[in-house]
Amino acid sequence: MIFTTLISTTELARHLDDPDWAILDCRFTLTDPPRGRRDYLQAHIPGAVYAHLGEDLSGRMVRGQTGRHPLPSIEMAAQTISNWGIAPGVQVVAYDDAGGALAAGRAWWMLGWLGHKAVAVLDGGWEQWSRNKIGWRSGQETRLSRQFIHHERPEMVVSAAQVESMRMDTSWRLYDARSTERYHGENETIDPIAGHIPGAWNVPYMDNLTPYNTFRPVYELRALYQAELENVPVERTVFYCGSGVTSIVNILAMAHAGLGEAHLYAGSWSEWITDPKRPVEK
Repeated sequence: MIFTTLISTTELARHLDDPDWAILDCRFTLTDPPRGRRDYLQAHIPGAVYAHLGEDLSGRMVRGQTGRHPLPSIEMAAQTISNWGIAPGVQVVAYDDAGGALAAGRAWWMLGWLGHKAVAVLDGGWEQWSRNKIGWRSGQETRLSRQFIHHERPEMVVSAAQVESMRMDTSWRLYDARSTERYHGENETIDPIAGHIPGAWNVPYMDNLTPYNTFRPVYELRALYQAELENVPVERTVFYCGSGVTSIVNILAMAHAGLGEAHLYAGSWSEWITDPKRPVEK
């Protein structure tokens, strides 16, 4: 059995000594980028290696051209994944301390983008693991390198040009996964321009999670998105957020609910606003 969306702490605990299971600690804080690594070194799930959002799960940001967390090149991503000891047949589990919203979801999505199906996000993440008092280690851990073989799935990503062409097309549905305040252009504290892409609907990523940062039950997630989608098929939906990270929680939730696979506008709002010709709505 492979896990492709979410996995429980109980299930993960059964496989801590399995060499064909790789655990990625993806904790990250936007306002303090080194903090995630410090937290990892202090305490992490046994066997986990650290995956940094900016250094491992993103490419180089080019001011005025890309979003804050652009996708890495295929070659860079494949080499990083190989260094983590991930190859065909390896089950990957990613976790963070924000319900998958900061970087665990990005790791899940990125591996899927490169054709690796056996990857799941730890439901509840580090918080749930700590609550269950299963055990932890400190210090740096590594895994023996393996040869990762990638099979890119470019259809999972849409570009700004594609968003521009479909955002007012009623046969597509564009979703903004940021908070309602940021969607409306209120209290913008991260990006230099406030607002949203005209035509986008708002489904905040936090709507997928409980107060404990675990995912809501499948029947609740299915009801949420069926009401949002109306008659639009999941395959014609696109999600974006500030930098293409937190919106993956929505994509993961839909997949976990058995609804299908949505697309990601990876550049997201922080890329959209680099071109003053692109429209903005408040």
